[in-house]
Amino acid sequence: MPTPPRSPRSTAAPQRRPQPPGGRRAPRHPGPPRRRPRWGMRAVTTLSVVVLASAGIGHAVMTGLDADITRVDPFKDMKNRPQAGHGMNVLLVGTDGREKIGKEERRKYRLGGAPCHCTDTMMIVHISEDRERASVVSLPRDSYAVTPAHTDRTSGKRHHGHPIKLNAAYAEGGPQLTVRTVESMTKVKIDHYLEVDFTSFMKTVDVVGGVQICTADPLKDSYTGLDLPAGRHTLAGGQALQFVRARHVDGASDLGRMKRQQRFMAALVERLTSSGILLNPMKFRDVTRAVLGSVRADKGFGTDEMLDLGRAMRNFSPSSSEFTTVPIGRMGYAVKGVGSTLKWDPVKAERLFQALRQDQPLSVNRSRGAARVVAVAPQQIRVQVENGTRTPGLGRRVDAALASTGFRTTHAPVNAATRDVKRTVVAYDPRWDRSARSLATALPGSELRAVKGLGATLKVIAGPDFERVRKVRAEDPGQGELGVVRGDEVACG
Repeated sequence: MPTPPRSPRSTAAPQRRPQPPGGRRAPRHPGPPRRRPRWGMRAVTTLSVVVLASAGIGHAVMTGLDADITRVDPFKDMKNRPQAGHGMNVLLVGTDGREKIGKEERRKYRLGGAPCHCTDTMMIVHISEDRERASVVSLPRDSYAVTPAHTDRTSGKRHHGHPIKLNAAYAEGGPQLTVRTVESMTKVKIDHYLEVDFTSFMKTVDVVGGVQICTADPLKDSYTGLDLPAGRHTLAGGQALQFVRARHVDGASDLGRMKRQQRFMAALVERLTSSGILLNPMKFRDVTRAVLGSVRADKGFGTDEMLDLGRAMRNFSPSSSEFTTVPIGRMGYAVKGVGSTLKWDPVKAERLFQALRQDQPLSVNRSRGAARVVAVAPQQIRVQVENGTRTPGLGRRVDAALASTGFRTTHAPVNAATRDVKRTVVAYDPRWDRSARSLATALPGSELRAVKGLGATLKVIAGPDFERVRKVRAEDPGQGELGVVRGDEVACG
């Protein structure tokens, strides 16, 4: 589909740069993406600069912040790179940087030990050419990779290409070898490189006032100290760091952690776009300083690029984002001298990266009206419908709508004892609170009402506000062939 015409730029907009020699078109809007694994969050922290720039505050606040960014040159002398596609691809790299955190905080948040000087997490964030979509692809740190020939940055020794775990590319050759290895594996041209550590992550979460996450089950990890009961929580910087670092919550290890990081990224974007932060110049300044003070980036990522991209993304929201992890074909792939690795599924991975190269949405077969993710599948929820109004047939209509979306209704709606309710009510026994929240998600605007002793069958008292039943589904670790979820599906509902 052709890209819709852009609105004319103001005369104050940054001028386009000339095309580079060789005729290859430069990325249309050099600049960073937005929205966070341990890294998930860190990605988001940097991306939040772009979101905040969309407030239109401009150079008055941004002037001078460019100097806070430590510059690296990950593209130096690179040849035979993949062909540039449409849109913009940013490689977001998270490093631990724990040596910058105070002794007391390191103890409190279980950050003992020496930093590994390798990448904690790695993501490709693709911003579509029309600036209406961000696609975030997590690259597992233990992915089986083969480096291009390079010089070891520590020993100075020249290496031929050899097998490694993906996160070891940074230790051997820094940002340049990391970019070269990712481009070699994905055939996706990287336009910008951003590197963020623990410090900027914690500061950014704190300066935005914390980020809200929801969990259907208790989360406990003795390694990071994470201990969250089921429910809704607002996490400050240190606790947020525990959440996105946890690898021992369940048997999914690093893959489970990446999904929690993606969930956190979506929650951060929701926080930034739904609050007054974007309209508050002082908050804008504080957030950008928190982020940029610990960021390393390529030389092409500067104030003008941030503002230009930010203006184009004014209407960005969680539903504009989509998250996935590279499809894994073989777990525990043993490599001599390397250890146990994750080998990508060659067919599915190529399909995923082809979508990035062609600027196509990853969730192409899923409509905006896709089902919301809930803790309990509708097929497991028993429901009795009551008509709380004097409108004939409303109970039957609600019962049929719930049944058609998978809920186990009684198929025998009755009139409620009170026929003048103003709002649809979901009555539930507190022991079945997760089922109640799942049912309430399917009934937009409904009121949750705890009733001790009600039992396992939930009650819906239909009110005059009833319009429809929203489709919901239980959380699935892989939705569709590529396991893609949108930001609005993983944020708190």
